Amino acid sequence: MSELSVEHLLGIKYLKPNDIDVIFKTADHFKEVINRPIKKVPSLRDITIANLFFENSTRTKLSFELAEKRLSADVINFSAGQSSVKKGETLIDTVNNILAMKVDIVVMRHGNVGAGVFLSKHVNAKIINAGDGTHEHPTQALLDSYSIREKLGSVKGKKIVIVGDILHSRVALSNIFALQLQGAKVKVCGPTTLIPKHITSLGVEVETNLKKALEWCDVANVLRVQHERMDIKYFPSTREYTQLFGINQQILDNLGKKIVIMHPGPINRGVEITSDVADSNDSIILNQVENGVAVRMAVIYLLAQQIKR
Repeated sequence: MSELSVEHLLGIKYLKPNDIDVIFKTADHFKEVINRPIKKVPSLRDITIANLFFENSTRTKLSFELAEKRLSADVINFSAGQSSVKKGETLIDTVNNILAMKVDIVVMRHGNVGAGVFLSKHVNAKIINAGDGTHEHPTQALLDSYSIREKLGSVKGKKIVIVGDILHSRVALSNIFALQLQGAKVKVCGPTTLIPKHITSLGVEVETNLKKALEWCDVANVLRVQHERMDIKYFPSTREYTQLFGINQQILDNLGKKIVIMHPGPINRGVEITSDVADSNDSIILNQVENGVAVRMAVIYLLAQQIKR
């Protein structure tokens, strides 16, 4: 099995196209494993992994924990809400205390951009970024691309539109990097107030008309509005946002073609997407969840292979 060109998974922008191929080929193997009656392999029996979540998470945390346990790793979970961080402890002290317990890999979600990069320079462990502020969320982008590849055969040449709150979304940025690395065409669609000012410098097009964006695309990746990151109003009301950028079955029926619907979750049903769309045959939202475990198993396994015993 080939190796990764990186020592940590800090962001998609640090990966080469070959890295994505290696991760996906490894994920293919693990997807077969998690669909067996016995879903566990002893690959990482001697590896200890710490999940450090300084921000709330349900799906990502569960997905990583399940991936680690399927690989037979020893897992410790850390939640900032119940920790000494509340007492003023620094990030490096927190992590060094955990590493003193002989941890090999750290999976970290943090509210500050670049927290994973900072950590990788100061501690002797493999770092996997599970989301840093509004910057990147690499494993989400990998599982999204893996799901497109599974549904459409390949990502190359496909047209993907990312709809919604692009400004506050780490999923959007990681997806843009991952999709372009694989030769896809990418557009973003949303209210102008929720689209970053210089996003076209990344080689993506901006479309503010939802109907035109959906007519153009093969895949629509729909993002929720991240109210928790907003300190001002970016649009008049949720109702108006839904009227202009919400996807419902009628809109899809009027397209005259089938498109694939994705969503990284959590879904605000009735806002950015209606239930009939989320639960339709065109939606691969639950496939994304299943693939998330296989892709995270692949990333963890490949990084663990680099650890010198």
